[in-house]
Amino acid sequence: MVDILIVGAGPAGLSAAINAVTRGKSVRIFSNQENYLSKAERVDNHLGFYNMSGREIMNKFIEHAKAMNIRVEEGKVVNILPMGESFMVNINGEIEEAKKVILAMGVSKVKELPGEGRLLGSGVSYCATCDGMLYRGKNAIVWDQSKEALHEANYLSSIGVNATFVSKKPRPEELNDNIKYINGTISEVIGDNKVESVVTGEKNVSADAVFILRDAVAPAALIEGLKTEGNFIAVNRNMETNIEGIYASGDITGKPLQLSKAVSEGLIAAQHAALQIDKTKEN
Repeated sequence: MVDILIVGAGPAGLSAAINAVTRGKSVRIFSNQENYLSKAERVDNHLGFYNMSGREIMNKFIEHAKAMNIRVEEGKVVNILPMGESFMVNINGEIEEAKKVILAMGVSKVKELPGEGRLLGSGVSYCATCDGMLYRGKNAIVWDQSKEALHEANYLSSIGVNATFVSKKPRPEELNDNIKYINGTISEVIGDNKVESVVTGEKNVSADAVFILRDAVAPAALIEGLKTEGNFIAVNRNMETNIEGIYASGDITGKPLQLSKAVSEGLIAAQHAALQIDKTKEN
């Protein structure tokens, strides 16, 4: 079991990792996409870093983390399950147990489809390698929203799922021949108690499951009952969410969307998480 698992490796996530390790805690940090700071042409508003590109600053942060033996791991966290004193975290099918979790994945631009949240776990999935075996011999739609989508569609086909690949791009050459292809996008998931079909264009395509393979998962879909305010996660001054043991920091907690705020919130979340772990040990 790891002490603190961190989702996101931008300024908030790396700050949390560095401060957790400084306090003697074991850490795993996961990311599967480039953060917004890396794309900034120039940053002037962070104390001590003047007239630097976002990439230069991120390189400094990563260098700091590596010096403390912190390694950013490639992976998308698809769901988090509370287990009393700890959490089971699913990272693309790999399960890690953590005492505390810090969410630091930046602003969520994920907009749920009609029917998506209601049918999550009842045919809607964000991970083919996690849930694919449930739909062996059944019909599944794979929606191309990330670089892993093609691989996961081929995986579903290889285990006996009747897969259909929906994408705005031309049919990929690497897509298995027995996978159906629809050029387009998905606008709605339909079903009462389970997925029955999806709407793509003007078509209603029957399906037992739909794998929505985005680069990121909406915060509220990661863990049941997480309180949000619009697209942001609600937190208190200790960066605690409404779920004990789950923290959030950085842009995902709301405005101002600034580097200084992200770094400081990562520190606060890690310090408080470490303190709570120490208190549990004392008891």
